[in-house]
Parts: sequence; structure tokens; C-alpha cells
Amino acid sequence: MTVSGLIVPLALGAVAVVLLLGLANMLRGGSANTSQRLMRLRVILQFVAILLILGVMWWRSG
Repeated sequence: MTVSGLIVPLALGAVAVVLLLGLANMLRGGSANTSQRLMRLRVILQFVAILLILGVMWWRSG
């Protein structure tokens, strides 16, 4: 497996893990501060994942 074939699934997995942690926190009535922190982290990870996907697409097209 190539680096580009490993990086994208890892980035998407990180987004999914943070999303699930946020949902679990919300369902058990956890701290609002924790929910906000997880939401910010998820948005940042989504941005990074999109950049990585675009980078891999660009790299493979050349």
C-alpha cells in the first residue's frame, strides 16, 4: 500500500472517530465545552482530509 493510499483512509478515520466521540458526549449529556472542542477539532480534521484528498488526486494525475 502506498503512502497516498494510507493517508486518506487515516484522515477519514480520524474525522469519524472525533464525530463519534462528539455524538457519544452529546448522548450521555456531557459537557458543552467538550462538545464545542470536539466540533472544532472535527471541522479542522475535515479541512485537512479534504486537502489531503485533493493533494492525492493532483499527485496521481501527474
